[in-house]
Amino acid sequence: MQTNSQNKTPVEKELGILFAELRHHGPSSEEYSTVLDRIVQVHKLKADEKPPQVSPDTLITAGTNLLGILLILHHERLNIITTKAMSMAPRIR
Repeated sequence: MQTNSQNKTPVEKELGILFAELRHHGPSSEEYSTVLDRIVQVHKLKADEKPPQVSPDTLITAGTNLLGILLILHHERLNIITTKAMSMAPRIR
């Protein structure tokens, strides 16, 4: 979690407020369960807020594979040989 409050989204700020409020109530109190329910609702909003991101490692791997195939195909166009580009490309897992 980010420590700088300027970089926090409104949802993260609200979660911080709710967690601070949760500390003031005992686990057996009704207010505790009410605040806990609100935390669950806000946490769902936070999960919906961020779209799934592609890992930079995946992008680099895909880019280098495509570059390798293009280099092989370019070489084969200049020097006529049988194609080996597809057999040299890693298999999709």
